[in-house]
Amino acid sequence: RNSIQQLELPQRKAALVVPAFETLHYRLTFPKSKAELLSMLDMGSLYTFRYHVWPKGHAPTDYAKWRTATVPYRVAWQPDFEPYVVVRRDCPKYDQRFVGFGWNKVSHIMELDAQEYELLVLPNAFMIHMPHAPSFDISKFRLSAGYRGCLQTLREEFHQDLSRRYGAAALKYLTAERSL
Repeated sequence: RNSIQQLELPQRKAALVVPAFETLHYRLTFPKSKAELLSMLDMGSLYTFRYHVWPKGHAPTDYAKWRTATVPYRVAWQPDFEPYVVVRRDCPKYDQRFVGFGWNKVSHIMELDAQEYELLVLPNAFMIHMPHAPSFDISKFRLSAGYRGCLQTLREEFHQDLSRRYGAAALKYLTAERSL
């Protein structure tokens, strides 16, 4: 809440990135401070979120910088970046095409970037993802070529829509997608 006020979020196009971590333990004493979280990270009871499965999703957060940051810092959009963010209520909504598993957060961050939102990492905030059984939708994604094909079609439609709305500025998203 302090960051929202200090960064004048109500008057600014900014998305506040909340660094995400995870544990493989079903029981965890939640750290009470950043220092405690860093200690747990160093001991191996916490990890940066999905570093072993999907590092591109959160790598732009720049966890090395976050360790010593005392003020919010700006990061740039990168392909497949899908951070957890705090935004104003009047920000673009999630694209309803991406329901279930796949590309909901990625497309949302892409849209925010296209609208020139700043991506600001909060230096003293964090969240921890707890382990749980795989969702029905991720199982469908993993097992069904049809599901993955539909998702690819939706991604292509989304890129076309971005191009129509934002013109040449949206080319970087299409270029990034093709280089992957």
